[in-house]
Amino acid sequence: MVDLRTDLGRGLVLANPVMPASGTFAEGLADVIDLNTLGALVTKTITAELRGGNATPRVAEVGNGMLNSIGIPSKGIAHFLAETLPFYRSFASPLIVSVSAPTIAEFAEAAAQLNQPGIAGIEANISCPNIEEDGKAFAMRPGTTEQAIAAMRAVTDLPLWAKLTPNTGDIAGVARAAEAAGADAVVVANTILAMSIDIDTMRPTLGNIMGGLSGPAFKPIALRMTYQCARAVRIPVIGCGGISSARDAIEFLLAGARAVQIGTATFTRPGTMPDVIAGIDLYCERHGFTSLDQLIGALDTDLQLPHLMEAAQ
Repeated sequence: MVDLRTDLGRGLVLANPVMPASGTFAEGLADVIDLNTLGALVTKTITAELRGGNATPRVAEVGNGMLNSIGIPSKGIAHFLAETLPFYRSFASPLIVSVSAPTIAEFAEAAAQLNQPGIAGIEANISCPNIEEDGKAFAMRPGTTEQAIAAMRAVTDLPLWAKLTPNTGDIAGVARAAEAAGADAVVVANTILAMSIDIDTMRPTLGNIMGGLSGPAFKPIALRMTYQCARAVRIPVIGCGGISSARDAIEFLLAGARAVQIGTATFTRPGTMPDVIAGIDLYCERHGFTSLDQLIGALDTDLQLPHLMEAAQ
């Protein structure tokens, strides 16, 4: 038997490293798969205020990927606590609540409200626009990342994850800022800003013109960023972006991720997450790993071939 447990800090140990990505998971999936088989459950992002979301169309298929501009529609934290949280309390898998806010103070207020039984941790979606910084996402800069995470850390003892954005030129610096502010893990990464155009109508395919690219087309970028962040911080890194098979997930684990999140693939194949768990287990057995820890960060980066070394002598 392979021990697939993974420690994500502050006493939060998952039975396995696979969980949904925020925004791609809801209660209805319980009718399709056994949610207790997942390492954790990650909610759709909620906000304190009521939000209707962006203009339609909100989703568009692109080559080997998907664009979305949902806009974080939300019924508010109070509705979540009263109506949604009771449903998730019936499952053994720990519940991680994704939260977003337009200001640092509102991030802190939201985190304080989520100190509730049945909530195992908070994922701070700091990839959203920051109205205090002219709409630039908090996670685009180390400074605003640190401020937002520090404000949340001050009001909660729950495990706190920072979900980073790939729309930055310094992903490692942002990860270090989240760690310095008290984040227990970083999620790498949210979707990357992109767009597509329907040449028949000569209009953008999304009502908001631009949106986030996810799916297999994004995987090499997310994998590279995961590797960079795993080398930059001591806290766990959770890989996210384009994972649709066990092979994909294993790449992220080899690159240093301690867990992975799966999103877009669930839309096309709802059973993806249980299949990935089984595939990771089988891979470890075939390669003689008795625990997941032996796989994490096992990437071999020694590219010096013997004949090249001899030629250089």
